[in-house]
Amino acid sequence: MARILAVDDDTDILNLVRNLLSMAGHQVLAAAGGPAALAALDGRNAPDLAVLDVSMPPMDGVELAERLQQLPGLEHLPVIFLSAHVQQADVERGLAIGARYMTKPFTANALLHYVEMVMQGRVVSSDW
Repeated sequence: MARILAVDDDTDILNLVRNLLSMAGHQVLAAAGGPAALAALDGRNAPDLAVLDVSMPPMDGVELAERLQQLPGLEHLPVIFLSAHVQQADVERGLAIGARYMTKPFTANALLHYVEMVMQGRVVSSDW
């Protein structure tokens, strides 16, 4: 299965995402924010996918994704954004780096479907 970086400043959502992905057989590295995620990746194998909250202080998910994709070996890191408040400007920034969006609240099946589709390199359907 995949190595997935999960980042969310809401610990309940972070634990939910980590548990869902782990139960599906994925290896999950969880972090409570952008700086923590960058620090946690130092010296580790690169993730295959990142599942990121969009609205996080002090570094939002889009900025984190951009920084991750600047790291060696992560230039084409697939990203799924989770967001309760999708702003058009954030969507445009995310789409520019190839990210997919899921809105909160989300179902377990929808998240697992998105992960599966992204890992297979297919366009993710947004009709969940």
